[in-house]
Amino acid sequence: MSGTTSPPLPAEAVGSDACFLPGYTQFKPEDHGLERGFRCKVPQEVLLKLLSGLEADQADGTGKAGDEASDFVQQLPGPRLGVGMDSCVIPLRHGGLSLVQTTDFFYPLVEDPYMMGRIACANVLSDLYAMGITECDNMLMLLSLSQKMNEKDRERVMPLMIRGFRDAAEEGGTSVTGGQTVINPWIIIGGVASVVCQPNEFIMPDGAVPGDVLVLTKPLGTQVAVNAHQWLDQPERWNKIKLVITKEEVKEAYQEAMFSMATLNRTAAALMHKYQAHAATDVTGFGLLGHANNLAKQQCSEVAFVIHNLPIIAKMAAVSKACGNLFNLVQGTSSETSGGLLVSLPREQAAKFCAEMKSPNAGGQGPAGGAWIIGIVEKGDRRARIIDKPRIIEVPPRGSQVANQENSPAPSPNLS
Repeated sequence: MSGTTSPPLPAEAVGSDACFLPGYTQFKPEDHGLERGFRCKVPQEVLLKLLSGLEADQADGTGKAGDEASDFVQQLPGPRLGVGMDSCVIPLRHGGLSLVQTTDFFYPLVEDPYMMGRIACANVLSDLYAMGITECDNMLMLLSLSQKMNEKDRERVMPLMIRGFRDAAEEGGTSVTGGQTVINPWIIIGGVASVVCQPNEFIMPDGAVPGDVLVLTKPLGTQVAVNAHQWLDQPERWNKIKLVITKEEVKEAYQEAMFSMATLNRTAAALMHKYQAHAATDVTGFGLLGHANNLAKQQCSEVAFVIHNLPIIAKMAAVSKACGNLFNLVQGTSSETSGGLLVSLPREQAAKFCAEMKSPNAGGQGPAGGAWIIGIVEKGDRRARIIDKPRIIEVPPRGSQVANQENSPAPSPNLS
């Protein structure tokens, strides 16, 4: 999409804070003091400690419960999910309904403003999809304009980013009805997604049992791909990786990462119901292992997640290794943006789930779309681990010469 033109946009306001005019230009995240792929995530263990302060007080050590409002909310019937997972699930006062809500925002990752808007929206919606929710009632958009942008760039870039966000929301069957816009040192885009639903419309992320199979619905390596693309213009960094990848392969991987991040996880969410998924999360800023660990901690059963296979955008594992494992991609802690769903499925359903995800009718994800069996659920201590020498599944970028070949090998013997 980079370098292409888009239809002119009408002048439109977001809330009452700012109005943007039509136009187009490229922008580069590094011009705003940021590496592509940089999300500025608080370390997971630190974040969970900080978020503990948001949990409702059950007792203060003296036998006294929290305030009356908190007590009332806690007494409402229905499943409940608080901080620490993808979305909150809050029982409502009316008709056995629940409010499911999530928010996220981050900095630019790609050069194309329109695609950046789509990626941001897909990333927000993914938290709902991780719970098997396929419909969203409403979205708000959070937008920060950079102080470093001149008026001409602002008037050209921001409307395209807004349009990308809006178009992705419409693809997800929802709309953007408001939000907040501010001036900030950096461009930031994100949003809030909300839905009110019946209990049968979502899948609580706590039902994994020994014998389940773990499936991942998008390849890893987006952070490596966007940074490798940036390094094409940085000789000192390019020299570290040029022996393992060509410039053309970097560009193909970058395009694949961009389109993968902009793809909604809505199809996977629907198939979670069809194939009786037991639990799921989306893979984003904490990487595959970080989110797998977080999901394992939520399980009612004493289980462990063991990951054997890593589907990775082609050549990104080699790039990560060549630059001194800067990203820890194979170790599972490389940050992803708008990554796939990590789903725990009954063993007898996993292959059918993957087959339908790979079919041309599964959301039009293209040759690189699909799903891969990556591990198993066994009895354990509610932790996740990647085996010492995981199998790397090279996922060819769509549009490459090998993209039409089968990219999902049969599960390794220790998964059968």
